Amino acid sequence: MHKVVIVGRPNVGKSSLFNRLLKKRSAVVADVPGVTRDLKEGVVETDRGRFLLVDTGGLWSGDKWEKKIQEKVDRALEDAEVVLFAVDGRAELTQADYEVAEYLRKKGKPVVLVATKVDDPKHELYLGPLYALGFGDPIPTSSEHARGLEELLEAIWERLPVRQIETEPEVAGIRLAIVGRPNAGKSSLLNAILGEERVIVSEEPGTTRDAIDVEFFFGGQRFVLVDTAGIRKRPESLVEELAIRRSLRAMDEADVVLLVVDPFQVGDRELKLANEALDRGKPVLLVITKWDLVDKEDAPKMRRLLREKLIHLDHLPRVFTSALTRQNLDRIFREAVRLHELNQTRVPTAELNRWVAVWTSRVQMPNFKGKPLKILYATQPEVAPPTFVFFVNHPEFVTRAFENYLKNRIGEDLGLREVPFRLVFRGRREEA
Repeated sequence: MHKVVIVGRPNVGKSSLFNRLLKKRSAVVADVPGVTRDLKEGVVETDRGRFLLVDTGGLWSGDKWEKKIQEKVDRALEDAEVVLFAVDGRAELTQADYEVAEYLRKKGKPVVLVATKVDDPKHELYLGPLYALGFGDPIPTSSEHARGLEELLEAIWERLPVRQIETEPEVAGIRLAIVGRPNAGKSSLLNAILGEERVIVSEEPGTTRDAIDVEFFFGGQRFVLVDTAGIRKRPESLVEELAIRRSLRAMDEADVVLLVVDPFQVGDRELKLANEALDRGKPVLLVITKWDLVDKEDAPKMRRLLREKLIHLDHLPRVFTSALTRQNLDRIFREAVRLHELNQTRVPTAELNRWVAVWTSRVQMPNFKGKPLKILYATQPEVAPPTFVFFVNHPEFVTRAFENYLKNRIGEDLGLREVPFRLVFRGRREEA
């Protein structure tokens, strides 16, 4: 696939441009510099074809992340075919803009100069100084008002090399959202899986400020790994609040949620995050990190403590791993595939109703004033999560105890204990 990379100094509107070209709010955007630190990717679909678009952190940021950000931009540009050099079209050029221009000249890649934040045509009269950067005519754009995007896409395709049209449809990967509290080891886990420092790792909480999508293949299966910002109880800034919202949206878009658990810091936060995912109908795999820090003789005791603290999540599968030693990294993917397939379970109607007959024969049915609850039949209209609809004579007769009984039986007898599923009760006159 073609690859296009957005580059520029901090706070020139790179992430807004990224979102607008992708036609969705994928990257966190805030009016403060340095929100984006890691590489963020997305596929842009156009009439002429598709290309991979990469958002990058601001170069020459002047903060402690500057060196690591440049290393990641260097890596992104290695196989880039076109570079979008973003500059603020409403501000005077800065020394950082000239530094970025010189940096890109040395890279020798085709460059499209993009003037951002040009909300009104009359502002185009002030773009003359941008010619001093040495990349020809700037393309005026406005992400807020969707101005100049067609011209920008045309300029991109003019510079992209001609390739044979892709005829085979791309196979969708299993999306794995990596979530957890700050400093639980999410980014270290992702880097260990990839074998490179794809995302910045620091002891400072809140280093990851956006959800980062990375493609990965394991055992012939395509995965999309989504590293997310750490979710704490009370966000400390607007940027963190936006990042947390993006993390929760990553859960919505995921096929399986990897809940990263620091064994030395476990509590209600992990229970809440697991419930957030389960309520969204997403299977959850508990990934216990930093297991290399647990002495071998202390491991049984630590496992018992974890089980006690996560007693409400005891039905969820778990993997004990270490980013440092790479212990059990392969097992994460095997378990994720298993959970994904389990979440796609579909029980034939005839089989489901045979089980219903068995279940109702083993329990006293709820009764209201001499009228017993009757299950007329059941069906499963949906998967991911599996959803079971029970048609009954009186839905209001269904008690919580009876519903829990059915949940237990479905979990055990249908083998769905490890994934979330839903029960719906409808009257005989309601349609499926």
